Amino acid sequence: MIKARFAFIATCALFVLPALVWAHRMDRTLQATTITLAQDHIMLHLRLTPGQDVAENIIRQMDRNGDGRLSFAERQAYVAQIEQRLSFSLNGHPAPLVAEIARFPSFTAIRTGSGIIDLQFRIKVSLRQGTYRLAYDSQGMGPETVWLVNCLLPRDPAIHVIQQKRSVNQSSYTLDFSVDAP
Repeated sequence: MIKARFAFIATCALFVLPALVWAHRMDRTLQATTITLAQDHIMLHLRLTPGQDVAENIIRQMDRNGDGRLSFAERQAYVAQIEQRLSFSLNGHPAPLVAEIARFPSFTAIRTGSGIIDLQFRIKVSLRQGTYRLAYDSQGMGPETVWLVNCLLPRDPAIHVIQQKRSVNQSSYTLDFSVDAP
């Protein structure tokens, strides 16, 4: 009898848990950030995926005149809005972000929860031998944002990731890394 109840509860959980996970994603915007280190630049790659329940709010932020299309000026304004919500520093010194790539999905894709807003920012640096601390903070798209952040394995064998630290919600991130002598 106890085994039968346990089997029934376990079976119900298999059906309910995926639905709960999917429901969580629908009412949030996922902001996934990857960081790439090179000696002459640092790339910040943001992928913003609004869930269905927050899609209309995000579309209103982008399509300021409400005509159902994204003009070049509206795209630039949205990228600038995102950039203002980001803070980036290297060894305690603010580092300016330069937007390089901005790809926008259709509004239909955003409304279905499958549209990914793809933004890339470059930070110009000149890394020499030594240790560095990178600090990254994001205010996100508001209270419905969920963050993920990670540094990609450096392609340059002279750059070594020492340690990554994240706040509990991952909106704040620090990365300690070193650069070997040439």
